[in-house]
Amino acid sequence: MTTCNDGYDGLRRVLANAVQQASGGKGRERHVHKDEPFEEQPICRGGRRFGPGCLLYQAWKKTDEVPKLMTMDNGKERALQEIYGAINYLAAAAIIIEEQQS
Repeated sequence: MTTCNDGYDGLRRVLANAVQQASGGKGRERHVHKDEPFEEQPICRGGRRFGPGCLLYQAWKKTDEVPKLMTMDNGKERALQEIYGAINYLAAAAIIIEEQQS
C-alpha cells in the first residue's frame, strides 16, 4: 500500500483489509461464483432485490456483535473481521444507492 502522508493511511489500511476479506476471505469462499465482480455477487444482488436497508441491517448486526466478540479468545481478530464485514456491507449499500436514479 502506498503511503501518501496526507493523514489517511489508517483509513486506507482498514479499507484495504475490508477489500482483502471480501476478495480473498470468507466472502470469496462462500459467495463468489466464476470470479464475479463485487457488484454482481449476492451481497449486491440482494441489495438490488430488497433495497439498501437489508445491507444496512447486516452491517448493524455485525457491529452489534463486536463487544461480545472482544471478550472471546482471539477477540481482537474476531472483532476486526466483523468490522471489515460491516464495511463491505456498507460499501454494497453505497453501490446500490449510487445506482439508483435521482
